[in-house]
Amino acid sequence: MMQSSNWALEHSEALREYVVRGMSYSEAVDAINGRFGTAYTRSAAIGRARRMGLTSSNEPEERANRPASAKMPGLLPPRSNRRPADEAEPPSAFERAEPVGLRCVGISPRLVSLVDLQARDCRYPYGGDKEGEAIVFCGHPRFAGSSYCLPHFELTRGSDAASERQAGPVMLRLINAA
Repeated sequence: MMQSSNWALEHSEALREYVVRGMSYSEAVDAINGRFGTAYTRSAAIGRARRMGLTSSNEPEERANRPASAKMPGLLPPRSNRRPADEAEPPSAFERAEPVGLRCVGISPRLVSLVDLQARDCRYPYGGDKEGEAIVFCGHPRFAGSSYCLPHFELTRGSDAASERQAGPVMLRLINAA
């Protein structure tokens, strides 16, 4: 059960008292919940203590003052530092990749625009490679259970691959939330 972060004044004062005594946050929140009949969590107590400017005496001083980039003992260095020197740097995700040459299929597309596509037409796209170039679609009759005609279906999935999901009605299940 969660409670809001708006702690009552007496709860905040009790937290301050318990932390000053040297109790852990877990012990302090157990004492507060027992005393006031609340359901605060350890994380809520830590967050409230930080907002109040408190620090636990159980927390080492060096941890509180350590910069975020300090090396933690027992952790591996960042992945970039572990790469062998002779291994090539992978290409950046932001660099423009060379266009991939597409395989051809033995079909002449009808080159139908999006607004002219019918429900049973193949939706394999053509064009759009250059800036401002229109994207048109194959437009031949679709293969059953696919958005593409048989040649384009085989091109994209392979001739022996079944459709990943069959078209069918969508079933929604309503859950009664109590």
